[in-house]
Amino acid sequence: MNEIKETPIVILNFKTYLESTGENALKLAKSSEMVAEETGVNIMVAPQYADIYRITREVNIPVLAQHIDTIDAGGHTGSILPECVKEAGAVGTLINHSERRVELFEIDAAIKKADSLGLSTVVCTNNIETSSAAATLNPDFVAIEPPELIGSGIPVSKAEPEIVEKTVESIHNINPEVRVLCGAGISTGDDLKAAIDLGSEGVLLASGIILADDPKKALLDLVSKI
Repeated sequence: MNEIKETPIVILNFKTYLESTGENALKLAKSSEMVAEETGVNIMVAPQYADIYRITREVNIPVLAQHIDTIDAGGHTGSILPECVKEAGAVGTLINHSERRVELFEIDAAIKKADSLGLSTVVCTNNIETSSAAATLNPDFVAIEPPELIGSGIPVSKAEPEIVEKTVESIHNINPEVRVLCGAGISTGDDLKAAIDLGSEGVLLASGIILADDPKKALLDLVSKI
């Protein structure tokens, strides 16, 4: 089984772009694996659900789901059963991404369900207060992503560095076991270095890599300064 290794960590969220769907998703995952092998950076991918099984059979880097529903097996047509995600080969899941927000009680339930299955958890948050609340629920990671900067090309590590610094401080005061990631607008080596310098242990990103003319080259640039 794939395992989440040492930091720094780069999580590439495939979202639902055509550039990261089906055969393109597999190609992107293989490029991510090559960069991970060449650089030693811990790169993970979060593809769409229908692509998880195929990708986990062909790459050895960690694969995450983009979301899980807090349901038990049974009559829940259209829902994402956590056990199915695990059976497909995922080793963890995003929770509460800005494009898939859930209530705090659902975050709590999703973390507990994932823990029971041995799935790692990455809770996405949008401000210091939400990050602090998430830290009390014992996820493996909190990824701070101000929603106004997602997909903007403006990295939170530069536009709002105080949010990253204060989030790291607040989370570590509450639960030092929770690791902090930085998201929103991250796309270059300078962005990743700035995020790490501010106290995060990696980044969660998407469009800056997926929509690049050469995603592998963009990934190599991303990790070039760490």
